[in-house]
Amino acid sequence: MKRSLALAMLLALSLAPSARAADEADYKAAYAAAEAASKGAAGLRNQWTVTVSALAAAKKAADGGDFDRAVAAAKEAEALAQASIFQARTEKEAWKAMEIR
Repeated sequence: MKRSLALAMLLALSLAPSARAADEADYKAAYAAAEAASKGAAGLRNQWTVTVSALAAAKKAADGGDFDRAVAAAKEAEALAQASIFQARTEKEAWKAMEIR
């Protein structure tokens, strides 16, 4: 339960608006973090399709010069990837509790 609350807080904070306009460097940093998390989820064979969509939206927004939207989408993608990693790790052990003994 504590992990779920922490994950929800992380997601909320990552989607909070920033006080200044984002630039290309902000986008590149956010995208790199999101891409790394997404690759981690893929390595666990639990990459969510919404994560891939959010990464594509971030790239599209950056290509259009809208770095605020690009950073927001990249942060959303990172949060989704982290959630999928959490899910994969949790379910790796949780199934044992449901096993018929």
